[in-house]
Amino acid sequence: MKKEIRILIIDDSREIREFVKTSILEPAGYQVLLAIDGREGLEKATTEQPDLLLLDYELPYLNGIEVLRALKQQQISIPTILITSYGSESVAVEVFRLGVRDYIPKPFTVERLLASIKQVLQSVHLERERDNLMLQLQNSNEDLNQRLRELDTLYHVSKSVALLGEPEELWERIVSAALYLTDAMDGALVLRDPQTGKSTVRIHKQRSGATYAQDETHPNIMTQASNLMMATPLKIGDKVLGALTISNKRNREELTPHHKRLLDMLADYAAIAIANSRLLAEVEERRQRENREIRNLFEHYVSPPVVKRILQQPNEVRPGGQRQEISVLFADLRGFTTFSAQTPPEILIQVLNQHSAAATEVILEGEGTLDKFMGDEIMAFFNAPLPQTDYALQAVKTAVHILKAIRKLHTQLPPKYQLDFGIGIYTGEAIVGNVGTDKLVNFTVVGTTVNKAHALQELAPARKIIICQHTYEQVQNYLPATRLPEVKFKGQAKPEPIYEISLKD
Repeated sequence: MKKEIRILIIDDSREIREFVKTSILEPAGYQVLLAIDGREGLEKATTEQPDLLLLDYELPYLNGIEVLRALKQQQISIPTILITSYGSESVAVEVFRLGVRDYIPKPFTVERLLASIKQVLQSVHLERERDNLMLQLQNSNEDLNQRLRELDTLYHVSKSVALLGEPEELWERIVSAALYLTDAMDGALVLRDPQTGKSTVRIHKQRSGATYAQDETHPNIMTQASNLMMATPLKIGDKVLGALTISNKRNREELTPHHKRLLDMLADYAAIAIANSRLLAEVEERRQRENREIRNLFEHYVSPPVVKRILQQPNEVRPGGQRQEISVLFADLRGFTTFSAQTPPEILIQVLNQHSAAATEVILEGEGTLDKFMGDEIMAFFNAPLPQTDYALQAVKTAVHILKAIRKLHTQLPPKYQLDFGIGIYTGEAIVGNVGTDKLVNFTVVGTTVNKAHALQELAPARKIIICQHTYEQVQNYLPATRLPEVKFKGQAKPEPIYEISLKD
């Protein structure tokens, strides 16, 4: 229903009041209020708050300007049409400054008054619509700015949540972010165990900062929102990781749908962060397991620095077997068979271990891979499991250092316990990899290169090092060697040149 417009007539002339009321305004559909002087007019204008004033200038007690001044002092703004027979330019300036919309001199016509009323009311209506629109726009802008501030806050909070760290630290940040975004009093994070499906409260916090005990069994994961408590699921696709809850039960302040939206948005970031944290933990666990497997496999074959390098670049150690060029070293104690027949077992083992230990230490220091012990014989190889640029030279240097280490050992042993190694080295292609069963595995090398290295060792006298042609080509600029008669290896039609490393006493 359309609102009836009320017009207050303030005029001391009874004839004018009645004429304007009964002949002009009421027939036009306006509701009319009357005042006979300025004091009564001011009182009715203040209490009734009409839509329009028809104000005479010359009035008892308070004239028209004084009424307008009093209204302005009270911060009351009512559209006004001044009707008067008294007028001057100074009066017109004053009344318009006080908010008069039109100035009609007496006598006036009905048409002139109605036209003025219609124009003023239309102008006021447009102004009020404009003000309403401006207010709506201002409210919308404030609401938009609020949403932007919330989104900006959510963005920075989500960045903090997404930082990977210890799980407990991540859980703490998620609940703190929920309390910060929603101004809720209490918050909790419930997580579902991926193995058992059991839901557990991991973090329960109050805004005051108090933290409740963790790992309390939570009966279920809530998905509904109430006025004082809300919960939203943490999901990745269709997989539910848990739930994030907030509560205002302590202060009884209602939570709104807007709080629920903020909680839902935070839950998306939190779910991703939790999933990434779990994935990172799985990757780290897998890496640690692989490191343990590598360490268990190689720590008895190579030196600790080489194990460390293998752990730093595990991709260099490919699973299974692979074909590559290596240098194989065999060292055998000469005269050991005769020595063992003449020596008590406990002494025999002690002497063998002393010689083997001295040679093994040199092999590991030279970053060789210790393959196996075969009685009084030691096998090692170079350029595996990690590649070496000078593996052949390193193998020969290791052989030289073995003989030096044995000579040093002999200074501590009686002459009858002093044994010497004969050493053979062959460089060529072989199959490198893990050989064995699920219960027992050995990292080793197989192929003709191994057989030929063993054959060269059998040719080497005590304190001598015999090498093949390929090895010689890689060491000739560093170590002097003497060419020996060619040898024909088993299963090979054509003989090969071999060399003896020249040693300085």
